[in-house]
Amino acid sequence: MDHQIVIVGGGIGGSALAAVLAQRGVDVLLLEQTEVFEDRVRGEWIAPWGVAETRRVGLYDLLMAAGGHHLTRHITYDESRTPEEAEAKTLPLGMFLPDVPGPLCIGNPHHCQTLFDEAVRRGAKGLRGARVTEIQPGANPTVTYVHNDVEKTVSCRLIVGADGRTSFVRERSGVALHQDRPHHWFAGLLVENAHAWPDDLQAIGTEGDFAFLAFPQGQGLIRLYGSYGLDQKRRFAGPDGPRAFLDAFRMTCSPLNDAIANATPAGPLLSYFNNDSWTDTPYAEGVVLVGDAAGWNDPIIGLGLSITYRDVRIVGDILATGDWDFAPYAEERAERLRRLRLAAKITSGLDAEFGEAAKARRRRHFDRSAEDPMLGAHGFAVMAGPETLPAEIFTEAHMARVLETA
Repeated sequence: MDHQIVIVGGGIGGSALAAVLAQRGVDVLLLEQTEVFEDRVRGEWIAPWGVAETRRVGLYDLLMAAGGHHLTRHITYDESRTPEEAEAKTLPLGMFLPDVPGPLCIGNPHHCQTLFDEAVRRGAKGLRGARVTEIQPGANPTVTYVHNDVEKTVSCRLIVGADGRTSFVRERSGVALHQDRPHHWFAGLLVENAHAWPDDLQAIGTEGDFAFLAFPQGQGLIRLYGSYGLDQKRRFAGPDGPRAFLDAFRMTCSPLNDAIANATPAGPLLSYFNNDSWTDTPYAEGVVLVGDAAGWNDPIIGLGLSITYRDVRIVGDILATGDWDFAPYAEERAERLRRLRLAAKITSGLDAEFGEAAKARRRRHFDRSAEDPMLGAHGFAVMAGPETLPAEIFTEAHMARVLETA
């Protein structure tokens, strides 16, 4: 056997797991296809429960030293209420978990590189520009890859698929991927020179036919996202797309957004679908999947990194036992993703539906949830973790009650 574990994919999930395992003395080969990590316009916000996971796997201090930036306040702006009404309901983000001041933001390419370098520093063998051409799962798994124009096949005890949404490992392992129907487009852009926006404030808001999310990274950098209709595929396409995207942030309900609209694009503008995907069993003989390779949550609630860090923690703990039974991981992950699918559906039904009827529903929701906080419990699940709420919150009946479709 050439290595105990071969991890395919050196992004956040793969490199974090490699770092955790190498720290424990495990012989790990980490294969990453790219030579340089690029801005993929996602994976830059870690919810408080995800921050807790980074601590549990011993990587929090590393991320903070690399420039991790905490957000401590949240405002939900909306066309159905004045800016003063929204700001009066500012939410302190340190309320969700002890000793976690709020969500943690860090740029994705830098995040990936930091973890990859740490994995190597701790003893993992990391290869960049390594293109995996074949894997053989089973009792004696192997990975074939090309590096520096030389093809090599290595044997191992376990292959970890951390190679993203289009996972080659998942495909070759025969693990089925389920997806629901997309419901919106979701675009993202990093901007700089937005110094008039408070560095500690995250915000969301809906006005007209556009819903926005803003997550500062410090020093005038903000990662922006926006939801818009499936019938507007070309809305932000072409060379004028970034300017059109930033102009969409100019909202009466959130005057502070002018700081965003006047900022400077600092990366690519990319659009993708809002929808969920999941696997029933994220493992096969000789293989286990983590992160997006095992299925992902609708990005409207931004939990990709939190999900990934919990995957890393659970899989790492299982591997530490020596009894590599991934059934408990599959069971926990299936319920975790099921609950988060419901939370995302409620969020999109409230925040990313447009028109007068949707506006009136949001206004009623603000009023109704003030009287009955359980109507807003899906937001608590996003921040504190889906396991922190009772099972009845994650039902079609509860969703119908929140969205008034019963």
